[in-house]
Amino acid sequence: MGLRIKNFLYKAVQYIVSHRYTIYLAIPFLLMDIVTRAFGYQIEYFPVFYPAPNIFTLIWIFLFLGIVTSLKGIGSKIAYWILFTIFFVLFLTNTIYYTLTSFYFSFNLVLMAGEGHAYIWDTIIHANPIIYLSAVIILIIAVTVSRKAPVKHTFRPKRLCFIFLIFVVLHLLAPLCLGFANSQLKWSSFKNPRNIYNSYSDSNKSMRVSGLYEYSLRNFYITFLKPKDTISAEDKEFLDKIYTGEDKKQKDRYTGIFKDKNVIFLQLEGIDDWLLTEETMPNLYGLMKNSINFKDHYSIYTGGGSTFNSEFAVNTGFTTPISYTENVYTLNTNTFDDTMAKLFKKEGYTVNAFHMNSSGFYSRGINYKVWGYDNYFGLKDLGGYESLEYELDRELILNKTFYTNMFQQDGKFVDYIITYTPHTPFTTNKEVGKLVAELKYGKDNVPDLSEEDSARLMAGETDYMVELLIQALKDNDLYDNTVIVAYADHYLYTIKDKSILDKNKNTLGNLINHTPFFIWSSDIPSEDVNEVTMQMNILPTVLNLFGIDYNSNYYLGTNALAEDYQGIAFFNDYSWYDGDVYVSNNEILNDGNISDRKMQQTSQLVNDIIRKNDLTLKYDYFKTMKQ
Repeated sequence: MGLRIKNFLYKAVQYIVSHRYTIYLAIPFLLMDIVTRAFGYQIEYFPVFYPAPNIFTLIWIFLFLGIVTSLKGIGSKIAYWILFTIFFVLFLTNTIYYTLTSFYFSFNLVLMAGEGHAYIWDTIIHANPIIYLSAVIILIIAVTVSRKAPVKHTFRPKRLCFIFLIFVVLHLLAPLCLGFANSQLKWSSFKNPRNIYNSYSDSNKSMRVSGLYEYSLRNFYITFLKPKDTISAEDKEFLDKIYTGEDKKQKDRYTGIFKDKNVIFLQLEGIDDWLLTEETMPNLYGLMKNSINFKDHYSIYTGGGSTFNSEFAVNTGFTTPISYTENVYTLNTNTFDDTMAKLFKKEGYTVNAFHMNSSGFYSRGINYKVWGYDNYFGLKDLGGYESLEYELDRELILNKTFYTNMFQQDGKFVDYIITYTPHTPFTTNKEVGKLVAELKYGKDNVPDLSEEDSARLMAGETDYMVELLIQALKDNDLYDNTVIVAYADHYLYTIKDKSILDKNKNTLGNLINHTPFFIWSSDIPSEDVNEVTMQMNILPTVLNLFGIDYNSNYYLGTNALAEDYQGIAFFNDYSWYDGDVYVSNNEILNDGNISDRKMQQTSQLVNDIIRKNDLTLKYDYFKTMKQ
């Protein structure tokens, strides 16, 4: 046995030595891939040394060199340089684009090339010089190994076919290295490498799991060659009728009352009704009591990430697909021309988002760019924190970079602020709950609070952030010229002891999704709005208040302050609530009354709204409108 192993190793070494120039040809390709992924070292996902991307890269290099070494004479040299040139250009494109935008290049950008062609030369000039140093080294190596590689005197078609066969088998097996995709909608799907590979909607994560060659070719296939889902004639007619229909919005007494003011969208993590009290959150409660307060508001809950679902709804006017499985953070290749950010920017506003988490979480960096934001700022991306202090909501205001970009920018602005601290687990024994408790009680005096009291303590941290926010507006002479649109992303479903919810709110079916929503400005009288609202009403309502022109057909919800507004909240099981009755499966579950005819009409309306949402997103209908 020992002799056999020795002979095998001897033959293997002989083979490598005799084919060393062929192996040398692989070096430039390996370097281009490694350097490309290394430039994305700030992406906290899939390190360069993980097996999967390197396996993809080796499989593709195997094919490239198999082609080159199977061709005759000068043909092999030409093939090598064609392959090298293609990927050398892609190597430069990806590294230059990443260093300037923090995103890898995607071929869908080619479809928008006209929007940025004037900046291409300036982009190339000001790229990181390390890119060009790496490029020169790789090019020198390629020239050297190409010259030394022996020229084949015969064309070997059988060998070429065999190489293609091996490549196909290996390529089919390679994705298994990424594990298996989630079969159901889960908030954490954006972390699953197989989900990322299947959807290819996040260019940064896709590059990290695939490597340069698999990423480039798969991205090209998905962008230009993959057969698109075809909408049926019936479904297209349904959407055409909606989007070409009359824009029925009308001016009312609220239209333009905030015109040219600044606006802060304050998305509150887990701030349920029972937390927003004068005792627990005096600052936020004070704002609510002096605002336009939408008292019957609902935040639709989905298993695909309710926090980001609210971001998606407020920014686009749509929600997570209900009739098919798709996380909304994968929809960043869809066309959204009427987002909150894009409409405000047309009015001369700068628009920035602020959160504690990194741009890679929920692919926020890419999504916010698609929606039209100038920047997405994440405390984790900024660094400088030695512990979990970045999870304290106060840091959203106290951080100098955040403060400057929130309150000291030129001209009109929109700040989209997403809080975090009231996040599971609700305990003072660990994580951010312990940190908040130490700040209040002292490091050695932290009490072991109940889950409910811990949640209230953590909500108090958000309230302290609101106090700092109001003070910052005053300090920068913005208090009387800034509107705050405040709403919760979801009810506190993350709390373990559900009896706490039973004690503090109505938990009948989806009515448990009741959450706060109000709009504050220093110069308006307080007013209660009792009609039902949900996340999709926020955008058209705010646009009307700021006098910004929009097409009401382009959103699911309508202006909740309109004189003819008829509120309704729907949920992902097709149940609905109109302020009087809560209906599920054509059955009234509360004490309300409604005629059979009215119930059927409303159920049909809900079905049509969900159908509009899902078809628009699935078939990227807004893109077809542009064509």
